[in-house]
Amino acid sequence: MAYFGCRQIPRSQRIKFQIVNTMFAALVLGPQLYVLTSEKSSRYCRQPLLNNLSASIVLSCIAAGFSVIFTLLEPVPLSLWRCYYVFGLVSFGHGLSTVILTSTAASCVNTTPELYYMSLLLTVASGISTGFFVVKCALWLKNRLGEKEQEVSHELRH
Repeated sequence: MAYFGCRQIPRSQRIKFQIVNTMFAALVLGPQLYVLTSEKSSRYCRQPLLNNLSASIVLSCIAAGFSVIFTLLEPVPLSLWRCYYVFGLVSFGHGLSTVILTSTAASCVNTTPELYYMSLLLTVASGISTGFFVVKCALWLKNRLGEKEQEVSHELRH
């Protein structure tokens, strides 16, 4: 989203976008770091929610890095796009594991409430993100198939 959002802004004014991007990264990482460092989070929980939170923090930092790189580079090299797509697949896998771990960790709400609710929040965020990209991919495929259909019908007419 950072890539497509910043392309609408003139290059000379992208610093404002970078500031908003940094504030958003702090907004996302702040609560995760708070829960990670909370004493209650180190209590026993049957599911490895603390490990999952650590992975989420790492992925959030990588996502912030990608958004900075994408707003600075023009054009973005193909190799970086490929890394970004691999990161997207890893993030999707992490989202699935977050959903599974959270759905099986209902007892953790009594021992590690902050950690459980953060995991629940990450589950909702993963669902929203997955939904967004499913819709985006469906629209992209629809446009691509429409273009191919037009090419074929144009070739048949000539």
